[in-house]
Amino acid sequence: MQSQMEHPMETMMFMFYRFAEDKGYLTKDDLRVLMEKEFSGFLENQKDPLAMDKIREDLDQCGDGKVGFHSCFSLIVRLIIACKDYFVAHM
Repeated sequence: MQSQMEHPMETMMFMFYRFAEDKGYLTKDDLRVLMEKEFSGFLENQKDPLAMDKIREDLDQCGDGKVGFHSCFSLIVRLIIACKDYFVAHM
């Protein structure tokens, strides 16, 4: 049986590969679809209309248009940190 932490870890790994498919990385369009489907609330509350472009540019460390597994999870960790105060206040 999975622990409380193992289940979300597995879910996030499957999420990455569901959008990356056999490529093993996310394209610009893959990342956009992932963000729209999995982080729609985050995107709706953005005041910066270029937020998605800035996120994608930051994650594409090599400038090759690809977002790898590590970069994708770096984004998720940053989102968790950014949302911490909100979630703690609403616990």
